[in-house]
Amino acid sequence: MLGRALRLLDAFDAQRRELTLSELARRADMPLSTAHRLMNEFCAWGAVERTDKGLYRIGLRLWELGSLAPRGPGLRETALPFLEDLSLITRENVQLAVREGTEVVFVERIAGSGAVPVLTRVGGRFALTATGVGLVLLAHAPAEVQEEVLGSPIDRFTPKTVTDASQLRRMLADTRAKGFSVSDRQVTMDSLSVGAPIRDRHGEVVAAVSLVVRHGSTTPQALARLVRTSAQTISRALSA
Repeated sequence: MLGRALRLLDAFDAQRRELTLSELARRADMPLSTAHRLMNEFCAWGAVERTDKGLYRIGLRLWELGSLAPRGPGLRETALPFLEDLSLITRENVQLAVREGTEVVFVERIAGSGAVPVLTRVGGRFALTATGVGLVLLAHAPAEVQEEVLGSPIDRFTPKTVTDASQLRRMLADTRAKGFSVSDRQVTMDSLSVGAPIRDRHGEVVAAVSLVVRHGSTTPQALARLVRTSAQTISRALSA
């Protein structure tokens, strides 16, 4: 029963924030009567709520629970002052992300004034192979995670997206050696992203920070110094 309940919650996503009962039942692959009973229980507890039009949406109770996750808001709370400093200095997009399985989850994003548009959003997921933060997190992921990602079909977002596993392996090795990643027009054709690892007190990579700028506006090396400094400062704050 718990699995069915979780499938109902998983039916919501960024494109489907409000759903009818029929849509929920269909997306969760369960009888309408079962979906109705479970959604009533969710409503009573506060996990979901109903709009004036009778649609279901995620409730504040889940947001309250989510705020307790140490890798999400806990990390965000520690990192936010340093992310804001980086944003103030550069006036560019600053992103903070963690790895969840074989995907990136964005914990925070600060949009700079006049910065290049990005496809990411807070709480959203993305491929590990394309973004600056994703390449950092994949480069420092366990070997079995790397093999799973590189052994599966790799999503292409632009003509510049690297989908060759051998080339990606070289990029990951380069990321580990240099201490920063470069994603050049891999997500959109007008963006350049540079990411760096954030480590805990044991030296393990637990998150990544990146700058996303307009392609051609600067060099990866110029961004790398700023991003690595920010990542190191956040790492020290986490360790403290």
